[in-house]
Amino acid sequence: MHERKKIMAKLSDAFVALPGGFGTFEELFEMITWTQLGIQRKTIAILNVGGYYDKLLAFLEDAVANGFVSRAKLDGIVITETTAERLFARIARHVPPKGYLDTWGLDES
Repeated sequence: MHERKKIMAKLSDAFVALPGGFGTFEELFEMITWTQLGIQRKTIAILNVGGYYDKLLAFLEDAVANGFVSRAKLDGIVITETTAERLFARIARHVPPKGYLDTWGLDES
């Protein structure tokens, strides 16, 4: 799986999570983590078709509310839309973060 993700990361221009299962969740969160660590700088997006990811997005908001994820990092790393057209438009405009090397929350940049 790791070799597959390395190839995917090298060849892709962005990462889009469509409705899926455990593999999709794992890949999504690994790309988020790679961005946070400064390993990659490509856009990460969630296509929330029919509200499929509503509970996951609520969980991420809860992580922000409880201080485990900063608002700046969540908003800077992940974009979400409910239609492909809006998502692709946002991906085209999105400037990925330079990388967050402080993973312990000491730097809120």
